[in-house]
Amino acid sequence: MARAIPTIPRKSASQKRSKATVETLLDATARVLVRQGYDRASTNRIAETAGVSVGSLYQYFPNKEALVAALVARHNRELLELVRHAVKKVASLDLATAMRELVRAAVDAHLVDPALHRIFAEQVPRMGQLAKIESLQQEAFLLMRSYLEEHGDEISVRDLDAATKICVTAVEALTHEFVINKPDALAGDRDRFIDEVTRLLMGYLMPGRVPDEQNRRRT
Repeated sequence: MARAIPTIPRKSASQKRSKATVETLLDATARVLVRQGYDRASTNRIAETAGVSVGSLYQYFPNKEALVAALVARHNRELLELVRHAVKKVASLDLATAMRELVRAAVDAHLVDPALHRIFAEQVPRMGQLAKIESLQQEAFLLMRSYLEEHGDEISVRDLDAATKICVTAVEALTHEFVINKPDALAGDRDRFIDEVTRLLMGYLMPGRVPDEQNRRRT
């Protein structure tokens, strides 16, 4: 059995200067990954790009894998903050408007450095970071379920756990496919994509009803 590669930082940054160094290293890791790919990235290249010695890098991270794991964790925190903000923003909105805004937020989140997002999708399973991704998905699930519970009188689906899982999975899968894997399909047609995914969600949550805004666009 292959020995597990450690992905835990050597030490946590507590001082302002050390935190700045760690952020610089993570930014450099992102640039190297996008330019050269995961397999060609190395601690030497990352240190050079960051403008620090490789010795300084090793004070915080034992290897490339630990750097990428920290970068994934930072990326997840940023995405989760976007999700929290989007759910808070739509809390008092009607279902159709809320679904459209949540789909829009998902698209915007995936459009933040899609090349890096693609590398994460490819490498995270290899690095054993799936638990962290699942934790992010679980919080997104809970936020979405909370919204649906508050608006239960607007939807036809009674099983809120199933409804939440289907909605979150559908939005993530479709957005990832078109933004990350097929970006040309989305070019210049972002609003139409958002409308179509919203229609899909509304067709499931409120069968037989098309959101008013989409009706107006079609007349």
